[in-house]
Amino acid sequence: MRNYIYAITMLASPAFAGVEEGRDFMEAGEYANAMSEFLPAARSGNADAEELIGVLYAMGLGVPRDDVRAFEWYLRSSMKGHAGAQSGLGWYYEVGRGIAAPDLVRAYLWYALSSIGGDVDAPASLEDVRRRMTTEEIAKAQVLIDDYSGWIYPFR
Repeated sequence: MRNYIYAITMLASPAFAGVEEGRDFMEAGEYANAMSEFLPAARSGNADAEELIGVLYAMGLGVPRDDVRAFEWYLRSSMKGHAGAQSGLGWYYEVGRGIAAPDLVRAYLWYALSSIGGDVDAPASLEDVRRRMTTEEIAKAQVLIDDYSGWIYPFR
């Protein structure tokens, strides 16, 4: 019963209210309306809304394409444990989009965290990046993974 009440409370929260409506707008190609639904939820801390705003900026849907803003929205969501955003952030680091230059250490970090979080595509991305890294770079990434994973995924 307690979990049921918690779920109902969370769904009624402004942080969750607009996400489903925003997804419906995205599916209908109404991106400006989607953004107007996502922003209040994202400002309330909803990681799904933050990730979806990142998608809108990454693809230029209803807004001008802006890799820096997409990166920042993916980062916000990633820090809350959103595995899809973590994979997106890994890709941004891998190719150097929205940042000054590619960073394979951080790409590896975010793909690894995404894998821990359950993204089914992350292990393949992780292995692809790993093949292009030195032993030293992998060791640096592992230190970061150890630092971040206990904080982002404390119960895994």
